[in-house]
Amino acid sequence: MRAAQSGKRPVGYLTMSTAHSPPLALRPRSAAKALGISTRHLWQLTKDGHVPCVRVGSGKRQTVLYPVADLQAWLSERNKTANVEGGAQ
Repeated sequence: MRAAQSGKRPVGYLTMSTAHSPPLALRPRSAAKALGISTRHLWQLTKDGHVPCVRVGSGKRQTVLYPVADLQAWLSERNKTANVEGGAQ
């Protein structure tokens, strides 16, 4: 405990820095901004089951999170579909 108070760290001490690591999941407002759509449109896509999300908690404390990796996969799949449909004309 004294090492932590004095600022000295024991040998082999690991720190977990989140300052430079990207988030694993986004809240609805951040996800909508990242996708370039309105929050309302994101909620509609979520309700319809088009956008992957994770529901955390229960009751009034329930939160919807959008995993970044799943959003990226969804976007790339959507772009592939748009390119195929656009190229078929």
